[in-house]
Amino acid sequence: MPLSGIKVLDLSRILSGPFCTMILADFGCEVIKVEAPGGDPSRVAGIFRQEEENPYFVNLNRNKRSIVVNLKTEQGRQLIFKMVKWADVLVENFRPGVMERLGLGYEQLKEVNPQLIYAAVSGFGKTGPYKDRPAFDFIAQAMSGFMSLNGSQDMEPLRTGIPITDTIAGLYTAFGVLAALRERDVSGQGHEVQSAMVDGIMSMFTFASAAYFATGELPPRNGNDHMVVSPYGLFKASDFPIAIAPSTEKNWLALCKTIGRDDLPSDPRFDNQEKRRQNRTAINRIVSDALKQKTRAEWIEILNNAGVPCGPVNNLEQAFSDPQVLHQEMVLESEQPGGAVKMPGFPLKISDVPAQLRRPSPQLGEQSLEVLKEIGYTKKEIDALFEQKVVE
Repeated sequence: MPLSGIKVLDLSRILSGPFCTMILADFGCEVIKVEAPGGDPSRVAGIFRQEEENPYFVNLNRNKRSIVVNLKTEQGRQLIFKMVKWADVLVENFRPGVMERLGLGYEQLKEVNPQLIYAAVSGFGKTGPYKDRPAFDFIAQAMSGFMSLNGSQDMEPLRTGIPITDTIAGLYTAFGVLAALRERDVSGQGHEVQSAMVDGIMSMFTFASAAYFATGELPPRNGNDHMVVSPYGLFKASDFPIAIAPSTEKNWLALCKTIGRDDLPSDPRFDNQEKRRQNRTAINRIVSDALKQKTRAEWIEILNNAGVPCGPVNNLEQAFSDPQVLHQEMVLESEQPGGAVKMPGFPLKISDVPAQLRRPSPQLGEQSLEVLKEIGYTKKEIDALFEQKVVE
């Protein structure tokens, strides 16, 4: 696999860090998840039946092994030092300063392994006036400006329905780890990689930030309308809504022809993108009236055949049973001790060396004994660690 042979020590928990290490593990990294006594809080958080494994945890921790270490003990910290000598990468998502207080910060660990790639995910960054603040996805969405772009003008700013700042930060951290490993191949030196939830989501603003920097004006909340393109959004067919996105001039002309309105491109209200945006209400009404003549299924076939981007508004049940989604193998099942758990598949495809579901999500401390043997502890030392509750 692409990342086979790279050893990752995962001290992260809940979402942003585990999402990063899941990506690394999916492509072959050997990831050892270090959990505190009691385990990662995501083992018991979320919506699930208490007698079963938590699918939230299973989803984020596939392809990993688990060892339980009490980092509040000196023996536990010494165990981490020994594992750091073994590892290529360490990933953590504690609040800045926590690892340093434990004696496990980057400056301390690079003395143990100068080639270590130390990756940390935080809410606001390692330094700066907000570095000590607690951060969760909702706070990062709010403070980044992201929520100010969501929803419509007649409503309050709106968060998105998924923890997007966590996952983007995890994705950037995985990319940073790979970039640092590539540089290490050249220099032989380790690096510290920092990713922040607020920074990550702000980097995704694209045309919204471009418009603000160019004009100094705050972009409005456009709901399902596009900030630049019109017509664009949800339109009601005779039965169900349909998403339509004719984002280029070619798409616009094809839409006009398809709905039988060849007069629209020469209409002085709509003969360029700027005018169509200014007259958004009028053009939306015209398109809506035309679409009411047929069903959604009919329009999806007609518009796609004409080259107009469109699609149904699916719920999760519809999306995860869609034939294209299934063809792309975007639904996986992990065979867990309590039964199979479904989860989203691998979004990145690499020919010949694809991501694989190589092992189920681990039970708490399932591989503690196995890992201790691998990194060189004797049976006597292992027995002592278990007896003293340093390891479980």
